Amino acid sequence: MSAAAMDYEQAGELKIGQVGIANLRIRSLDVARLVDEMRQRVQRAPRLFARAAVVIDFGGLSQLPDAATARALIDGLVEAGVLPVALAYGTTETERLSEALGLPLLAKFRAQYERADGATAAAEPAPTAAAPAAAVPAATTAPGGGQPGKIQSAPVRSGQQVYADNRDLTVLSPVGAGAEVIADGSVHIYGPLRGRALAGAQGNEQARIFCREFHAELVAIAGHYRVLEDIPSDLRGKAVQVWLEDQQLKIAALD
Repeated sequence: MSAAAMDYEQAGELKIGQVGIANLRIRSLDVARLVDEMRQRVQRAPRLFARAAVVIDFGGLSQLPDAATARALIDGLVEAGVLPVALAYGTTETERLSEALGLPLLAKFRAQYERADGATAAAEPAPTAAAPAAAVPAATTAPGGGQPGKIQSAPVRSGQQVYADNRDLTVLSPVGAGAEVIADGSVHIYGPLRGRALAGAQGNEQARIFCREFHAELVAIAGHYRVLEDIPSDLRGKAVQVWLEDQQLKIAALD
């Protein structure tokens, strides 16, 4: 075949981007308990967790499990309804374990959906009245004085993710079910929130989430999260703010 006749078009185009993958940090190597906890998560919030991609992080253990125990955990998590796709990068021993399991290694995640101790916090009303949603600044600088806030004017549709790196994120339109908005600072949403909103993604516990119409699948601040099934029904559809106080995630109406 002549060079002129050769087809140089790629059969598959590879792009590296952000994906929403949950990080399961193992605090206690009790396979049965871990599997049962995951099964309960899937049962409580199937739209969020069923067949969700999960990275297993053994960094919380003093000693890595052997390959047989790790395989039993992976098989149990699959049976519980999620899909383990990788191990979180750790030591050279973690790398060898990943090879034995046939799984890739991924670096530590920007955002965790759960507190490191595995606990969840109860939603509580604010002790004082908050300002109306309209009074929230549309774009502010992120903690640390970095870039000005990012503004998203187009709707965020199912499967899409918008991330504001080292700054606040302001969304002027709806966030659909299955969509995700993430900011290292605070998140301001001036339309309905039906997907997921994560603020303080790099661990900033002062970040907040403000929303005009609250139907969120999940909200999280600095890794502390709540799913829709755990949120009081009287807050659904309301203008709310979400913040951390004494290591507990709190949600309260703005009006």
